[in-house]
Amino acid sequence: MAKFLVETYYTCSFKVSHYLDEITEPNIQNLEKREDGKFEILDVKLDNRKTKNLDKTENKKVEENVEKTSAVISDNSLKNTNINEKLTKNIHENLGKRFGMPDRRKGYIQKASIGNHKVYLHTGEYEDGKIGEIFIDTSKEGELVKALMNNFAIAISLGLQYGVPLDEFVNAYVDTKFEPSGKVFGNDRILSATSILDYIFRELAISYLNREDLAHTPSIGSIEKSDESKNEENSEEHNHFLKLVKDITSKGFVRSDYKRKLVDLSDIRINLKGKK
Repeated sequence: MAKFLVETYYTCSFKVSHYLDEITEPNIQNLEKREDGKFEILDVKLDNRKTKNLDKTENKKVEENVEKTSAVISDNSLKNTNINEKLTKNIHENLGKRFGMPDRRKGYIQKASIGNHKVYLHTGEYEDGKIGEIFIDTSKEGELVKALMNNFAIAISLGLQYGVPLDEFVNAYVDTKFEPSGKVFGNDRILSATSILDYIFRELAISYLNREDLAHTPSIGSIEKSDESKNEENSEEHNHFLKLVKDITSKGFVRSDYKRKLVDLSDIRINLKGKK
């Protein structure tokens, strides 16, 4: 029978990683309830160790406590195992699966001119605002070039629908160099491009990934707001209108700047009421 009880206290640091399509207040608040997190132990430190002298009458209590502790540890281990199994199962189920676009979708069209060559970029979005397809139309090009650009856009669209991150395409095609190139007219954020592909993926990165490092002009929405406007943003009514704007507006068209567009839409609504 044990005559001494040795209690050792540890501090364990671990992190849980969640992959989110969009950072919103409800998503942040519900992170602890999600079961798709990836656990990783960062550090285990020895904090303290205590030794107690046990009487014979206390041996049973100690054994019961040890059994309870072991049960709790096994339960936690089982939960972590179940979470990891679910995460692995979801990954394998979604791996190689194509997520088709909805029949009726949001998106935008951006017209620009590069070296006297007009380029029309069409985008299609999922319901959550994530890009899922692109179309590229050009002018003053032969049938061969137009066919290649169209099929290139189809290949990019298929990659996006099979789960390839837009970041990968941006890193691959930004700064590619071939003609036509030079000054860009018609785009308020991009002033020059080294090729059509450089221009297209700069535009997509700015609109869908908030990559301000690839823009040549500052964003209008980056101006600091007053304390009064910040208080209004926290109101329940403002959040309700913001959700409505997100539901009906293309994320790429407003370049994720829903709050500024919400003010603009409110002004339009008030003006229309005043004209009646």
